Amino acid sequence: MTRLTAADRATVAVTLLIVAAGVWIFLAGPLEVMPYHYGADGQADAWAGREAIGGGIVVLGLLTGVFAGGMGAAAARAEDRARARALRSGQVLILLTFLGLTLFSGVSSLTDLTSLGSAVPMAGLAALFLLIGAVLGRVGPNPLAGVRTPWSYKSRLAWDRSNRLAGRLFFLIGLVGLAAAPVAPQPLGYQLLIGAVVAAALLSVIESWRVWRTDPDRQPF
Repeated sequence: MTRLTAADRATVAVTLLIVAAGVWIFLAGPLEVMPYHYGADGQADAWAGREAIGGGIVVLGLLTGVFAGGMGAAAARAEDRARARALRSGQVLILLTFLGLTLFSGVSSLTDLTSLGSAVPMAGLAALFLLIGAVLGRVGPNPLAGVRTPWSYKSRLAWDRSNRLAGRLFFLIGLVGLAAAPVAPQPLGYQLLIGAVVAAALLSVIESWRVWRTDPDRQPF
């Protein structure tokens, strides 16, 4: 019988926590409609009842279990330790992302937050990007987490370099965002944070193509 690692136990705990939070909101959340979607300006532009929001969080929890659990199973079957560690990093990345999304969406809805253009939401998002960035550069090739482009799948060098670049950029953006959140004019601060993340993602995609193009060991299409 395969022994559960700390990441596997965390997967079970986080999955149950998210599902339980969703069920609680579904059954006992506020009766009034709550915001669940925000536009590019950070303003709430869609509302729903507790059933829809709670049900959505339950789905997030189930997806957490499936994706993180699948990554953990792949790590357990890996033929060497380096590959296993890289897949475990992907498992942790999935847990951080889904838990962060759940906390952010749940708190935003329950507190009736109508604008993300303020210090606390900006700091929360920045902290999530910082944590993602701290793990992203160590994730090995997989179909679920990381900079997954046609070129990164055809070149291990492209995968490693594009994910390291994304990790460093996300970490830096998160660090700067945390420092700037208390003083940044809003909603400009929030918009700049999101714009920086989009730019970092695009740069990482371009990097995967650039490295693949110059990698003598790349696989052809």
